Amino acid sequence: MRTIGRYVKPYLWRISLQMCVKISGTVIELFLPSMLSIILDEYAPVGNKLGVWTMGIGMIICAILAWLGNCCANRMSTTVSREITRKLRFDLFRKVTALSAAQQDAATDASLVSRLTSDTYNVHNMIDRMQRLGIRAPMLLVGGIIVSMMLEPVLTLVLIAALPLLALVTWWSSKKGVPLFTKVQQGQDRMVRKVQENMAGARVIRALSRTQWERDAFAQVNDDLAASQRTADLTMAKVGPTTSFVLNAGLALVVLVGAYRVHSGASQPGTIIAFLSYFTIILNALLMVTRIFVMYSKGSASAKRIEEILQTPPDLEPRMLPASEDGAHLVFDHVSFSYNKKYENVSDLSFRVGHGETLGIIGPTGSGKSTLLSLLMRQYDVDRGEIRIDGQPIQSMSPEALHSRLGVVFQSDFLMADTLRENIRFGRDIDDAAILDAVDCAQGAFIHQKEGVLDYALNVRGRNLSGGQQQRVLISRALAGDPRILLLDDCSSALDFRTDRALRRALRERHGQATTIIVAQRVSSVMAADHILVMDKGRIIGQGNHAELIASCPMYRELCTLQLGGDAA
Repeated sequence: MRTIGRYVKPYLWRISLQMCVKISGTVIELFLPSMLSIILDEYAPVGNKLGVWTMGIGMIICAILAWLGNCCANRMSTTVSREITRKLRFDLFRKVTALSAAQQDAATDASLVSRLTSDTYNVHNMIDRMQRLGIRAPMLLVGGIIVSMMLEPVLTLVLIAALPLLALVTWWSSKKGVPLFTKVQQGQDRMVRKVQENMAGARVIRALSRTQWERDAFAQVNDDLAASQRTADLTMAKVGPTTSFVLNAGLALVVLVGAYRVHSGASQPGTIIAFLSYFTIILNALLMVTRIFVMYSKGSASAKRIEEILQTPPDLEPRMLPASEDGAHLVFDHVSFSYNKKYENVSDLSFRVGHGETLGIIGPTGSGKSTLLSLLMRQYDVDRGEIRIDGQPIQSMSPEALHSRLGVVFQSDFLMADTLRENIRFGRDIDDAAILDAVDCAQGAFIHQKEGVLDYALNVRGRNLSGGQQQRVLISRALAGDPRILLLDDCSSALDFRTDRALRRALRERHGQATTIIVAQRVSSVMAADHILVMDKGRIIGQGNHAELIASCPMYRELCTLQLGGDAA
C-alpha cells in the first residue's frame, strides 16, 4: 500500500479540503436530532409556535447545508480518485511495456491485463469510498455516541456495550477478506487468459469443430472463478447480517430501557426519540464502516498485485562492457541461452556478418532460429558468450540505440485497427513518399487498389486482408524506417514463389546497404544469401554459402533435394 500512498500524497491538500467540507456537513447533520428533541420537549408542550417554527426552519437549513456539503465533498473525492487512478494506470502500463520478455513470461499476459483493468478499478473504488465514507462514517459513529452520551448517558452505555463485538467482526472480515479476494483476482487472470486464447484461435476452433470442447474448458475456469467469488462473497456477507443483528438487539434493548425511563419520569419522550435517531445514525455509520472494510479488502488485494508489477526491478539494463575492433557488422561469439535455465535452447552459436551482407538461417521447427533473433533484439540476455554490433556488445547499448538500428518482421506479427498509413508509419516521423517506397519494395502493389490507398482502414488484426497481404504490410512497416539491420523471421511464408523472389530482388537493390537476416523454412528464400546457417537442436550444424553447404551439410542437401529437386539443387 505504500506504493499507492505515493500516488495519493500529491493530492493530500485536496483531500484535506474535501475532508473539511465533509466534516462540516457531518457535524451539521448531527445537530438535527437534538433540534428535534428541543421542539418535542420544550416548545411543543408549552405551545411556543414561534420556537417551533424557528427551530423547524433551522432544521431545514441544516439539512440543506449538510446535503450541499456532502454533495460537494463527494464530487471532490470522485475527481481526486479518478486522477489518482489515471496516473496509476498509466504508470502501470508504462511499467508493463518496459518489462523484459522473461518478466512478461513470468507474470503472464492475462495477469497483466487483469491488473491493468479490474485491479485498477478495485483500487479506484477503494480510494473513492475511503474518501467518501472514511471520514463521514467514523464522525457519525463517534459524534453520535458523544451527543447521545450527553443526551441520555444510561441508554448510551447499552449501545457502547455492543461495540467490542462489532469491532471483532470488522477485524475478522478484514483479515479474511484480503487473501480471499487475492484468490478471486488470480481466478480472473485465468479466465482472461482463456478468453484471449479463444479469441485468438476462434477460426481454428471452429474449423476443427472443437467449439463444445472449448466451452467445457471455459466452463471449468468460470466455475472455479465463481467458486472463489462465492467463498469471498459469503465470507464478507456474514459481516453485514452479524452487525445488523447486534445493533438491532441493542436497539430493542434501548427501546425497552427507554420506555421504562420515560414511565419512571427519568427521561422525556422527545429525548428518547432523539436518541433513537442518533442510534439510527450510529447504525448506518457502522454499516458504512463494514462496507469500507469490504471495499478495502478488495482494493488492498488489488493494490498488492499492482505493487508487485510497479516494484519489479528493471531488467536488461545497459552495462559498461569493452568494445572490440573486429570489423564485422554483427558477431555472435560462443552464445548459449536457456529459457528455463535447465537445458540450453541454443548452444555455442558463433558467426560473423559483414556490413550489407545477407545471412540466411534455416532448420527444422524448434531448432532455435527465432531464439537467435530474440537474443539479437535483447529480449533476453545470453547466459554465456557475447553479441556485438559494430564491435559494441549489445548489453552496453541502450534499448533506444539498439532498436533504432533494427527493422523486424515476425511471421505472426500484429496489425492495428487503423489505416494502412498508421500501421506502416507506426508512430514514427515518416512521410508518405517513404511509406509508398517501402510498400513498393515489399511488393505491396495491392495497396494501390484499395479504396483510399494509404487511408484504407484495417479491421482488428488486419482480418480484411489475406495472409500474404498482411505479411507485405508488415514488411513495409520494417522497411519504412530504413533500418541498418533487417530481421525477417519467416515473414514470406504466405507469399507465392514469384512474389517471394521479387521481394528478395527488391531488398538487394533498394536496401543492399542494410545487413539482412532471413529466417525461413524454404531453401529458395535463403539460397542466394551471402552466408547460410543450418541449425538443429539449438546448434549450428552447417555454415557457408549455398554451394558449400550442398557439398558439406547433409541436412541442407536433403532440404534442397526435397524442396527443389536434385537437379535444381
